[in-house]
Amino acid sequence: MENQFFIDAESLSESALAKKHQLENDPSSRKDHMEYLPGMEVIESDVRDKVMSQVNAFDYSGYTAKDVKTALEHETCSIEDFKALLSPAAEPFLEQMAQRARRETSKHFGNTVYLFTPLYIANYCENYCVYCGFNCYNDIHRMKLSMEQIEKEMKVIADSGMEEILILTGESRGQSDVKYIGEACRLARKYFRMVGLEIYPVNTDEYRYLHECGADYVTVFQETYDADKYETLHLLGHKRVWPYRFDAQERALRGGMRGVAFSALLGLSDFRKDALASALHVYFLQRKYPHAEMSLSCPRLRPIINNDKINPLDVHEKQLCQIICAYRIFLPFVGITVSSRESAAFRNGIVKIAATKVSAGVSTGIGDHESKYNGTESEGTQGDEQFEIDDNRSLDKMYRDITGSGLQPVLNDYLYV
Repeated sequence: MENQFFIDAESLSESALAKKHQLENDPSSRKDHMEYLPGMEVIESDVRDKVMSQVNAFDYSGYTAKDVKTALEHETCSIEDFKALLSPAAEPFLEQMAQRARRETSKHFGNTVYLFTPLYIANYCENYCVYCGFNCYNDIHRMKLSMEQIEKEMKVIADSGMEEILILTGESRGQSDVKYIGEACRLARKYFRMVGLEIYPVNTDEYRYLHECGADYVTVFQETYDADKYETLHLLGHKRVWPYRFDAQERALRGGMRGVAFSALLGLSDFRKDALASALHVYFLQRKYPHAEMSLSCPRLRPIINNDKINPLDVHEKQLCQIICAYRIFLPFVGITVSSRESAAFRNGIVKIAATKVSAGVSTGIGDHESKYNGTESEGTQGDEQFEIDDNRSLDKMYRDITGSGLQPVLNDYLYV
């Protein structure tokens, strides 16, 4: 794949600043966001067309209370029913939706809540995404952990009792290449039973390599499924290529990954259409790859360092709850993750209704788990965070809170034999 340049934002040259200004103000200076870059694998798939044809035809203003009542009465939720549940007409029925979602969750997941923690191993990035704290023009402290540092962080996390880890990097092939990520996966296998990846999208053979190194599943945020809006938010880098990102989960499954996770970053564009697209992305891929484990994340846009380029479209907790309940009713078997972007109170409530997985002991910075978990001093050795989190609870506190609410925390339910 073409290696996009990396900018040291701490010492932007006049030419780099001029390029940044041009990208922001002159759309003709940007590469076509629908055109693949050299080295990007193109796969033959009908999933994208199926998803987007439904999204483009979705007029949520046309649904009525009668449509919502009918959807809740159906034993199996159709695509049309799901659209009704996402519509404004469903807002007065949130209690009924929550009751239905709770029944579906209990039926398929019992009273369990899965726990994991993310580990950011690098925050270098070659993309200019105007809403992201890691973007290549943002003046932050960059850091890439060595394998020794990664193992030290992993040991700290594993000693807390955690058995599932999600490895994340900024989107820089130059600084965090596939081999580097693969080595991190091999290390993770020494300490954890489940290893996930949230990295830049790669080709099928690269996903196969990472799976062989120990990765179990891949998470990719499409950010927004609105291709026109996507173009205005992703101004530079391989992430700018909307269709390549869309097909990432399918390439991961073709590469042997056991599971894939999907998400839109709610607040970037029309959240109802992005929620519909995210769920339909799962729906159609689930029918194409019935053996795969699939899950949805439900993040809302959060504040980042030095951010004055994005005005989020408000998605309030009531609307987020509506989306999550609709997801559960439409896709009863799918795991639903609610991240530490949300408050402890919201997460405590939503796991009783529809969410099945939450993060604990979270840091979105680089190299600070030891200081966070053990109270040691590591000033000057950390990389800045990607975004601000709201729920700072440790694994121990999260475990106790979940148990206290009558639910069963689960650290791992998968064994290799």
